[in-house]
Amino acid sequence: MRIDRRRFMFGSLAAAAAAACGSKSNSSSQPGPAPAPESNKPAPKSILILGGTGFIGPHIVNAALARGHKVTLFNRGKTRPELFPDVEKLRGDRDGKLEALKGRQWDAVVDPSGYVPRIVKMSAELLAPNVKHYLFISSVSVYAAGAPVGHDETAPVEKLADPNSEDIKGNNFKNYGALKALSEQAAEAAMPGRVANIRPGLIIGPGDMTGRFTHWPTRLAEGGDVLCPGDGATPVQYIDGRDLADWIVHLIEKNTTGVFNALGPEKQITMKEVITECNTALGNKANPVWVDWKFLEKNEVMPWAEMPMWIPNVGEDAGFGTTSNARALKAGLKFRPIADSGKDVLAWLDTLPEDQKKRARSSGIKREREDKLLADWKAQKKG
Repeated sequence: MRIDRRRFMFGSLAAAAAAACGSKSNSSSQPGPAPAPESNKPAPKSILILGGTGFIGPHIVNAALARGHKVTLFNRGKTRPELFPDVEKLRGDRDGKLEALKGRQWDAVVDPSGYVPRIVKMSAELLAPNVKHYLFISSVSVYAAGAPVGHDETAPVEKLADPNSEDIKGNNFKNYGALKALSEQAAEAAMPGRVANIRPGLIIGPGDMTGRFTHWPTRLAEGGDVLCPGDGATPVQYIDGRDLADWIVHLIEKNTTGVFNALGPEKQITMKEVITECNTALGNKANPVWVDWKFLEKNEVMPWAEMPMWIPNVGEDAGFGTTSNARALKAGLKFRPIADSGKDVLAWLDTLPEDQKKRARSSGIKREREDKLLADWKAQKKG
């Protein structure tokens, strides 16, 4: 079974966008800003966020407000417009309806909603005369297939098969990464030397409706035998959305520019460490059962989709989970313990209405299939 990393990664990203757009949860599902230490408060800045009410956007708003900055949101007003009632909101559409932005000035703009270079170019060129700093949220999906172990920001990026395509799902989803790479270039062309291109990988934590990480703390908290992929030694990388948001605000405060891989943690972590640390934090209710990849492959268990976070390091995916984050660490990126993310995700889920809670827990392998595979695995081991 051939593994298409971009198909799985983009699928979860697309699901995140759909979940954010369809969410009707109230603002209580997003944690409010914690007060910043008085002795460490920076000079306040004005920050424009293009979007701001999906998954990562609210975390950025909260982080900025906690640091004493002034925030303006620009969006269509369709996704959770009730969020942040005290924050200035400008209405429009990135695809040609930018009138509300004309003539306005901000210290920085954060762009977590740019997917097509033409649209990023439109916003960036309009804002260029009146904005000092542009932070574009890109993706590690920009890297071309077969990136080597330990690859950094200089690794080759995906290219569009059709230079005129704006179909982010095209070419078996490889267009997504290629279009993100071109969007980075569009931002830099509009504001040379003033752009931070930020490339996150898997973003986890409260607010994530995709289940890309949620499956694991949820399943571990249920207890019993839990199907876990491979031998546990596979490296994995991720970033809690709150850590990403805090760092983005830090970059704004320092006026930092450049290209950064925003994933980690600081030291390499394995899938077994993620499971063990989360299980310990949740009371050791579960018994992780590590199942050989060949067995999973034979039974058509889909990495990333049915086994969230995980892709075996084989073939062109040998470098998966090993992306260098040295630049970002040097620029101040920090990570909370994975156990804290696990506990906080469960606490956040408890605040959701039942239909949203069910949707957030719907990813990952289905319980009936998991039980059947565990039984077959144990029978094979006995035989």
